[in-house]
Parts: sequence; C-alpha cells; structure tokens
Amino acid sequence: MALTLTALPAATPPGTPAPLQGTVTSAGKPLSDATVTLFTGDRQGVRQLGRATTDVHGSFRLRSDRPAGSVLYVEATPSGDRSLRLRSVVGFGPGGGLPQRSESAVTVNEFTTVATGYALAQFTDPQGISGPSPGLENAAATSYNLADPATGKPGEVVSDQNNGSKNDTLATLGTLANLVSLCAPGADTERCRSMLRLATPPHGSTPADTAQAVSHLAHNPRLATGKLYALARQTHAYSPALTAAPTAWVLVLHYTAPQVYAPGRMAVDAKGNVWASNNWIPGTRKPSPYVTVQDPVGAPTLNSPISGGGMKAGAWGIAIDHQGSVWVPSYAGAAMSKYSSAGEPLSPATGFKNGDLNHPQGTAVDQKGNVWTANFYGLKGNRGKGNVIVYPHGDPSKAITVTGSGLDHPFSLQIDGYGRAWVSNARFNGAELMDTRVPTGHVGGSVTVIGPDFKPTSFSPVKDASLDWPLGLAVDSRNNVWVPDFVSNSVTRIGPDGKVAAVYKLPTAIAPWSIAIDGSDRVWVAGFGAPSVSVLCGVDTRACPPGSSTGSVLSPPDGYRSKSIQHLTAVQLDQSGNVWLANNWSRLVPPTGGIGLAELVGAATPVCTPLQPLPARPAATGPTACSPQTSAQPPPPPA
Repeated sequence: MALTLTALPAATPPGTPAPLQGTVTSAGKPLSDATVTLFTGDRQGVRQLGRATTDVHGSFRLRSDRPAGSVLYVEATPSGDRSLRLRSVVGFGPGGGLPQRSESAVTVNEFTTVATGYALAQFTDPQGISGPSPGLENAAATSYNLADPATGKPGEVVSDQNNGSKNDTLATLGTLANLVSLCAPGADTERCRSMLRLATPPHGSTPADTAQAVSHLAHNPRLATGKLYALARQTHAYSPALTAAPTAWVLVLHYTAPQVYAPGRMAVDAKGNVWASNNWIPGTRKPSPYVTVQDPVGAPTLNSPISGGGMKAGAWGIAIDHQGSVWVPSYAGAAMSKYSSAGEPLSPATGFKNGDLNHPQGTAVDQKGNVWTANFYGLKGNRGKGNVIVYPHGDPSKAITVTGSGLDHPFSLQIDGYGRAWVSNARFNGAELMDTRVPTGHVGGSVTVIGPDFKPTSFSPVKDASLDWPLGLAVDSRNNVWVPDFVSNSVTRIGPDGKVAAVYKLPTAIAPWSIAIDGSDRVWVAGFGAPSVSVLCGVDTRACPPGSSTGSVLSPPDGYRSKSIQHLTAVQLDQSGNVWLANNWSRLVPPTGGIGLAELVGAATPVCTPLQPLPARPAATGPTACSPQTSAQPPPPPA
C-alpha cells in the first residue's frame, strides 16, 4: 500500500524498512512543498510505493517496502506546477549482470533527471519506467554512470579521465540539465513553454513536463539542436555546458578497461556483459593474447582480461552459443578459442584447429547450435580464397568444410531465420586486414549463401555492382540482409530470396565496416574511415519519423560523432538499448590501435542478447524476456 507522509519519527522501529531520505533541488535551489513519489517498475508495470512532501529545505523522508527485484525511482513535482518533473533512480534489483543496489539518501535534480531519462529511455512511457530484465536493471545501473543519485552530481564515469574534458558528454549533460532548469519555480514560464514545444517530436504531442521532454530528446536526438542550445544558454545553473550547438542530443561514454585495445568485434551475453576480441597488445602491433569482458556499466568482469585457450589476435569474429559459451577466432593462431560463460578457457592451449583454420574471421551460431566460421584464407599454409568451417553442435572433431559458390576471402558470417549462413566475400587481394593496407578503387565482392544442409543455395553467390568490399553484414527480423560496402560508401539490402532489393548511398564518406539491427529493425552502421555511427530506417518504417522510408538516414548526415568514437569495425546492441562501438584504430597513419569501447546511452531499441540469430525485442510478457530461436522459420521464398 502506498504511504502519504509529510513527517516520520526519527527512530526506525525494529524490523521495518529503513526510510529513504533525500533532498530535491531545481536550478541549484531547494524545492519546497514538492510531492516526492517512490515507484517500482518491472515487467509487470509500475507501482507506487510511497509518497512524501518536501520541507522548506527541500528535504523529504519516506518509508516503504522495497522489492528485491525491479527498479526503484522517485519523481518530484512542485505544488501547483505540472511542467517541472524531476526523476532519479534510487536502486535496482539483481535481475541484470550487476549486484543489487539501493540508496538510503538521495538528491533529486536536473542532472539525475537527464541521467534517468537517457539511460532508461527505452523503458519509459507516460505510465512511468518499466520493462523486462535484465535490460531494465542494467539501464538503471547505467544511469549511475551519468549522475550519482546520492549527491546529484555528474557520475564518476562521465567525469573521469576518459570522458570529462575528453569529450562533449559531460558538457552535453550540463546543457540538457540547464534546459530542464528552465521550468524551475520562479523561472520565465515562456522559456519553459518554448523548451517543451521544441522538444516535441514530428507529428507528436508536446511533452507535458520536463521528464517527458528529456525522454523525447533521447528518442529524437536531432530535435531543434540550434534553438534548444540557444535557450539553454539563457541559464547557467549547471556547468560545464556546450559552447556550440550539437548536431544531436546524444550521450556517449568511453570505457577503457585493461587490454581492450584495437577491439575487432563484440558479443553481448544474456546478462549484458560485453565480450570483445582484441587485435593488438596496447601500444604495439603485436597479437593480443586476450579476450576481454566488461560488465553492463563498462567495468572489467569475469577476471578480464582472459588469456589462454589458444588466443592470438582476435580479429573480427566472436559469437555466443546456446549454453553461453563464447567462441572467438584466433586470427594469428589459426585456431578457434572457446570460453565458458564464467570466462574459463575451454579450448586447448593451441585452440581448436579442426577444419584447417587459417586466419579465421566472422563467427556465428545457428538455431541448432552449429558454430560457423569464415575461414579467411582456407588452405593451410597458403593464402587461398578461403572456405567456411562448421563445427556441428559445437563439436570441433566433426568439422565440416564448405567450399566454392564464390567464396573469396570470406570475412563475416550471419545466420538468417531459415538457418542459412550469409557470408560476405571481401575479395581481398593479398593484403593483411590488420596492417596499413586498405583497398582503394573498385574492389568488388559478393555474398555466398549456404543452406542448413551445409550446401550453397541455388542462387549463391549473390553479385551486384554495389557490393564493393563488403564486410560485416547483418540480418533483420524479416530475413533481409544488410551489407556495408566499404569502398563505395553505401549499404546494400538483399532480400531473403537472394535478390538485391535496394542500395542506399550514405550522405557522407564514412567507409562503413559493419552493421547491427535493433529491435525496431533500424540499421546501425559503424564507420571506419570517418569515426561515426549512422542510422538508417529499416523495413519497419513505423519505427521511423513520419515521412521516412526504408533506407532513410535518421542520424545527422555525417553520423553520430564524438571525440571518444574512433575508427570503428563493429557496432553491437544490448537489452538496454545501448549502442556499443569497437574503437579498432585511433589513427590511420601511422596505424595505431583504438582504445576501449564507446557507448551511445539508451539510443537504440533493445535487442535480445546473445543474438539468436535474428534481432528480436525483449518481450514484456511470457516466461522469459528472450526465448532462443531453436527452430527454423517456414521454408524460404523461392529464389
């Protein structure tokens, strides 16, 4: 039962929950006579747990049972003013990849409102904050990286040596907080109304309050950047703040855990931990012997960095099987390394070499648990055109070799809903992927399609003039295959029948390397040549702004950029809607390894992890949020 409290005895009777104490401020001043409400949100929805009213110092104290699971958050609204709504996460349960956390003393202000609005953007609607585990709890934990609810100040991560003055995120956080403060009691009401109007999405409703405005900006980061920036400059409640209008209202965090250097690709496990293959040892171009794991808030976990199992320069392959084991190709070791979900090596000291692996690259797991690998060179001891190696049900001793059908330096490999493997053929002319040489001019390329019977399909290989050094392809929920064309700076969409459906030229030359599809089928494109990530409208145009069509660019013309985003080779998504980026190179000349991973907080529609194999949004109902796809879909369309 919810409690409405204005005062509580100082002593806490034995056996009763400790009270939640706190202070509410707005524009740096105490907010008196404000209603503070404690909520819990989970996959069943939102429930009110308690209520209090602040005193003249903005202080409040309330007591209520706190559920062990789910997310706890508070809202504060001043008396008689519905335009200002402040929020703060005050705890979360153990449903995610992190231990339970609960605050006993909090500060609620504009910083915590922005942090909550962005980190939990994909779990927020007019009813409040709720959704399935573990994405919900991990998102709540991410809010702590942006703002500390105990102090109401920017969080440790956004203020640290990797972020702070190194990128624009802390200043963007301050600018957004200043926008919220325009609706503080006593502020110019016209400025508040202007801010709310400008935070209205196309053909959408004007936000009723500041919490909704922040949510709108998180979902629509290109909204009125210039005009909102000009409004924010009319107040100086929070600093640092931006000194120029941004191209988008995005918050990018940079994580530099040990040995995360020149990361090639990532895979996100069921708990939200981010596994990465790493090309080089930091500060060198020597093969890295490490696989790294970062928890949902970017800290090393599972005794990361992990060595052993035959790892020697993980390149662009990594996949997680149905048991949670992680398969990582050892590019320089000509082997496959395998690790348990706890980070223990399961492969021998030299790795699994079955199938005559030779510089293996892309890796995927199909619906039956078969492990597929793009064997870049193929012929042992030679630089052949490559082949595809399959470990049936993850058993290396039963390795199957697939050849022909246009396989030509196979690079990436993804599985569709029919159990077919789509393989990009990089058609590389002798240059090492890990040295300074990248192709110029027309290179060409193709896509090979292999059926679940391990035989090429009748329409394979898929060829088209647009396929110009295709690299990290991805499959959407309707079995369309999206292929980045590095040299021609475009994205090719291939239908499930193997026919090229469309080619989308990117507005700015970014040299796209890889793609990920979110839970709304939107297409996230990682730029290697120009450090950036771009977003295209996918086949579900309902998830895009009015007037968009499939292939429309939803991000700024030159993509989302940040000083923390380096030359990217991979983009992956998690169950919280965070966009993870692999900083593979920091400099092109001379080639220098990239540092750590970057994260766009709450920017994408959540997707089940690990990839299974089609992108699917975690469900709010049913026995589990993400049920593995263990069987193929109905027969594919005729070629």
